Amino acid sequence: MKLVVVSAGLSVPSSTRLLGDRLAVAAERQAPADAPAEVQVVELRELAVEIAHNFTNGFAGRALSAAIDAVTGADGLIVVTPVFAASYSGLFKSFFDVIDPEALAGKPVLVAATGGTARHSLVLEHALRPLFAYLKAVVVPTGVYAASEDWGAEGLDGRIERAAGELVRLVTGLSLGRPVPAGASVGTAAGASAGAAGGAFEGFEVVPFEQQLAALRPAG
Repeated sequence: MKLVVVSAGLSVPSSTRLLGDRLAVAAERQAPADAPAEVQVVELRELAVEIAHNFTNGFAGRALSAAIDAVTGADGLIVVTPVFAASYSGLFKSFFDVIDPEALAGKPVLVAATGGTARHSLVLEHALRPLFAYLKAVVVPTGVYAASEDWGAEGLDGRIERAAGELVRLVTGLSLGRPVPAGASVGTAAGASAGAAGGAFEGFEVVPFEQQLAALRPAG
Protein backbone atom coordinates (compact mmCIF):
# COMPACT_ATOMS: atom_id res chain seq x y z
CA MET A 1 0.00 0.00 0.00
CA LYS A 2 1.64 3.21 -1.19
CA LEU A 3 0.72 6.39 0.71
CA VAL A 4 1.99 9.84 -0.25
CA VAL A 5 2.02 12.78 2.16
CA VAL A 6 1.74 16.19 0.46
CA SER A 7 2.96 18.90 2.84
CA ALA A 8 2.63 22.60 2.00
CA GLY A 9 4.51 23.81 5.07
CA LEU A 10 6.93 26.66 4.45
CA SER A 11 9.07 26.80 7.57
CA VAL A 12 11.72 24.38 8.84
CA PRO A 13 10.71 22.76 11.11
CA SER A 14 7.06 22.93 10.10
CA SER A 15 3.97 22.08 12.14
CA THR A 16 2.31 21.20 8.81
CA ARG A 17 4.99 18.60 8.06
CA LEU A 18 4.80 17.37 11.66
CA LEU A 19 1.05 16.76 11.34
CA GLY A 20 1.59 14.95 8.05
CA ASP A 21 4.27 12.75 9.61
CA ARG A 22 2.04 11.87 12.58
CA LEU A 23 -0.83 10.94 10.27
CA ALA A 24 1.52 8.78 8.19
CA VAL A 25 2.85 6.98 11.27
CA ALA A 26 -0.72 6.29 12.43
CA ALA A 27 -1.60 4.90 8.99
CA GLU A 28 1.52 2.72 8.97
CA ARG A 29 0.57 1.37 12.39
CA GLN A 30 -2.93 0.44 11.22
CA ALA A 31 -1.96 -0.97 7.82
CA PRO A 32 -2.57 -4.69 7.23
CA ALA A 33 0.33 -6.98 8.04
CA ASP A 34 0.31 -8.48 4.55
CA ALA A 35 0.29 -5.05 2.85
CA PRO A 36 2.42 -2.67 4.92
CA ALA A 37 2.27 1.02 4.14
CA GLU A 38 5.08 2.51 2.07
CA VAL A 39 5.12 6.25 2.78
CA GLN A 40 6.64 8.97 0.60
CA VAL A 41 6.61 12.68 1.50
CA VAL A 42 6.30 15.45 -1.09
CA GLU A 43 7.48 18.80 0.29
CA LEU A 44 5.88 21.52 -1.85
CA ARG A 45 8.25 24.15 -0.45
CA GLU A 46 11.04 22.50 -2.44
CA LEU A 47 8.95 22.57 -5.64
CA ALA A 48 7.74 26.18 -5.54
CA VAL A 49 9.99 27.43 -8.35
CA GLU A 50 9.18 24.52 -10.67
CA ILE A 51 5.46 24.92 -9.98
CA ALA A 52 5.66 28.62 -10.94
CA HIS A 53 7.62 27.79 -14.10
CA ASN A 54 5.04 25.17 -15.04
CA PHE A 55 2.35 27.85 -15.07
CA THR A 56 4.35 30.04 -17.45
CA ASN A 57 5.87 27.48 -19.81
CA GLY A 58 3.64 24.43 -19.40
CA PHE A 59 6.63 22.21 -18.61
CA ALA A 60 7.05 20.24 -15.39
CA GLY A 61 10.66 20.11 -14.24
CA ARG A 62 12.26 16.87 -13.13
CA ALA A 63 11.45 17.20 -9.42
CA LEU A 64 7.89 18.39 -10.03
CA SER A 65 7.27 15.63 -12.56
CA ALA A 66 8.49 13.04 -10.04
CA ALA A 67 6.20 14.49 -7.37
CA ILE A 68 3.19 14.42 -9.70
CA ASP A 69 3.94 10.81 -10.62
CA ALA A 70 4.17 9.89 -6.93
CA VAL A 71 0.84 11.55 -6.10
CA THR A 72 -1.09 10.19 -9.07
CA GLY A 73 0.38 6.70 -8.57
CA ALA A 74 -0.35 6.49 -4.85
CA ASP A 75 -3.00 4.22 -3.37
CA GLY A 76 -3.95 6.98 -0.94
CA LEU A 77 -3.00 10.57 -0.10
CA ILE A 78 -2.49 12.54 3.10
CA VAL A 79 -2.62 16.24 2.20
CA VAL A 80 -1.72 18.93 4.74
CA THR A 81 -1.72 22.71 4.32
CA PRO A 82 -1.20 25.69 6.58
CA VAL A 83 -4.16 28.09 6.68
CA PHE A 84 -3.62 31.34 4.77
CA ALA A 85 -6.43 33.94 4.61
CA ALA A 86 -8.96 31.40 5.90
CA SER A 87 -8.18 28.87 3.15
CA TYR A 88 -5.47 26.55 1.87
CA SER A 89 -2.18 28.13 0.87
CA GLY A 90 -1.54 29.33 -2.67
CA LEU A 91 1.36 26.88 -3.00
CA PHE A 92 -0.91 23.98 -2.03
CA LYS A 93 -3.58 24.97 -4.57
CA SER A 94 -1.01 25.64 -7.29
CA PHE A 95 0.41 22.13 -6.98
CA PHE A 96 -2.96 20.51 -7.48
CA ASP A 97 -3.70 22.95 -10.31
CA VAL A 98 -0.80 21.53 -12.35
CA ILE A 99 -2.07 17.95 -11.96
CA ASP A 100 -4.49 16.55 -14.54
CA PRO A 101 -7.98 17.13 -13.07
CA GLU A 102 -8.93 13.50 -13.75
CA ALA A 103 -5.76 11.99 -12.22
CA LEU A 104 -7.14 11.83 -8.67
CA ALA A 105 -10.57 10.42 -9.54
CA GLY A 106 -11.51 7.70 -7.05
CA LYS A 107 -8.34 8.12 -4.98
CA PRO A 108 -8.76 8.05 -1.16
CA VAL A 109 -7.58 11.33 0.39
CA LEU A 110 -7.18 12.38 4.03
CA VAL A 111 -7.34 16.18 4.40
CA ALA A 112 -5.58 18.05 7.20
CA ALA A 113 -4.56 21.60 8.04
CA THR A 114 -2.68 23.63 10.62
CA GLY A 115 -3.30 27.14 11.88
CA GLY A 116 -2.66 29.53 14.70
CA THR A 117 -6.20 29.46 16.04
CA ALA A 118 -9.09 27.03 16.24
CA ARG A 119 -11.32 29.60 14.51
CA HIS A 120 -9.97 28.41 11.14
CA SER A 121 -10.87 24.74 11.64
CA LEU A 122 -13.75 24.96 9.15
CA VAL A 123 -11.17 25.30 6.37
CA LEU A 124 -11.40 21.51 6.14
CA GLU A 125 -15.08 21.64 5.19
CA HIS A 126 -15.23 24.96 3.32
CA ALA A 127 -12.04 24.70 1.26
CA LEU A 128 -10.22 21.36 1.30
CA ARG A 129 -13.17 19.00 1.03
CA PRO A 130 -14.79 20.89 -1.89
CA LEU A 131 -11.45 21.02 -3.73
CA PHE A 132 -10.98 17.25 -3.63
CA ALA A 133 -14.64 16.61 -4.33
CA TYR A 134 -14.16 18.63 -7.54
CA LEU A 135 -11.15 16.44 -8.36
CA LYS A 136 -13.43 13.39 -7.84
CA ALA A 137 -11.27 12.03 -5.02
CA VAL A 138 -12.83 10.09 -2.13
CA VAL A 139 -12.24 12.16 1.00
CA VAL A 140 -12.25 10.26 4.31
CA PRO A 141 -14.98 11.37 6.75
CA THR A 142 -12.60 12.65 9.42
CA GLY A 143 -10.39 15.62 8.61
CA VAL A 144 -7.70 16.75 11.06
CA TYR A 145 -7.10 20.38 12.00
CA ALA A 146 -4.36 21.30 14.47
CA ALA A 147 -4.28 24.78 15.99
CA SER A 148 -1.27 25.94 17.98
CA GLU A 149 -2.93 25.00 21.27
CA ASP A 150 -3.77 21.49 20.05
CA TRP A 151 -0.18 20.26 20.12
CA GLY A 152 0.21 18.17 23.26
CA ALA A 153 -3.45 18.68 24.20
CA GLU A 154 -6.03 15.95 24.62
CA GLY A 155 -7.99 15.11 21.50
CA LEU A 156 -5.50 15.54 18.65
CA ASP A 157 -4.09 12.02 18.94
CA GLY A 158 -7.58 10.54 18.78
CA ARG A 159 -8.46 12.50 15.64
CA ILE A 160 -5.20 11.46 14.01
CA GLU A 161 -5.79 7.76 14.77
CA ARG A 162 -9.40 7.88 13.58
CA ALA A 163 -8.63 9.66 10.31
CA ALA A 164 -5.64 7.41 9.55
CA GLY A 165 -7.75 4.33 10.22
CA GLU A 166 -10.45 5.56 7.84
CA LEU A 167 -7.85 6.12 5.12
CA VAL A 168 -6.40 2.64 5.58
CA ARG A 169 -9.85 1.04 5.46
CA LEU A 170 -10.74 2.93 2.29
CA VAL A 171 -7.51 1.88 0.59
CA THR A 172 -7.83 -1.76 1.65
CA GLY A 173 -11.56 -1.97 0.88
CA LEU A 174 -12.96 -2.41 4.38
CA SER A 175 -16.18 -0.71 5.43
CA LEU A 176 -15.81 2.67 7.11
CA GLY A 177 -18.85 1.91 9.24
CA ARG A 178 -17.12 -0.40 11.70
CA PRO A 179 -14.11 0.49 13.88
CA VAL A 180 -11.09 -1.76 14.11
CA PRO A 181 -11.48 -4.09 17.13
CA ALA A 182 -9.22 -3.19 20.05
CA GLY A 183 -5.92 -5.05 19.82
CA ALA A 184 -6.52 -6.18 16.25
CA SER A 185 -4.77 -4.92 13.14
CA VAL A 186 -6.67 -3.97 10.01
CA GLY A 187 -6.88 -6.87 7.57
CA THR A 188 -7.45 -7.00 3.84
CA ALA A 189 -10.94 -7.66 2.52
CA ALA A 190 -10.14 -11.32 1.96
CA GLY A 191 -8.40 -11.66 5.31
CA ALA A 192 -11.22 -9.97 7.18
CA SER A 193 -13.79 -12.21 5.51
CA ALA A 194 -11.84 -15.31 6.49
CA GLY A 195 -11.30 -13.98 9.99
CA ALA A 196 -14.99 -13.21 10.43
CA ALA A 197 -15.81 -16.82 9.68
CA GLY A 198 -13.52 -17.86 12.52
CA GLY A 199 -14.66 -15.11 14.86
CA ALA A 200 -11.32 -13.25 14.90
CA PHE A 201 -12.76 -10.25 13.05
CA GLU A 202 -16.37 -10.60 14.07
CA GLY A 203 -18.36 -7.45 13.35
CA PHE A 204 -16.51 -6.46 10.18
CA GLU A 205 -18.55 -5.66 7.12
CA VAL A 206 -16.38 -6.12 4.05
CA VAL A 207 -17.23 -3.71 1.24
CA PRO A 208 -14.96 -3.70 -1.84
CA PHE A 209 -13.59 -0.27 -2.70
CA GLU A 210 -15.25 -0.35 -6.14
CA GLN A 211 -18.61 -0.89 -4.48
CA GLN A 212 -18.01 2.05 -2.12
CA LEU A 213 -17.27 4.26 -5.14
CA ALA A 214 -20.39 3.06 -6.93
CA ALA A 215 -22.48 4.02 -3.92
CA LEU A 216 -21.17 7.58 -4.17
CA ARG A 217 -22.17 8.03 -7.80
CA PRO A 218 -25.60 9.56 -8.49
CA ALA A 219 -28.26 7.15 -9.70
CA GLY A 220 -28.86 7.17 -13.44
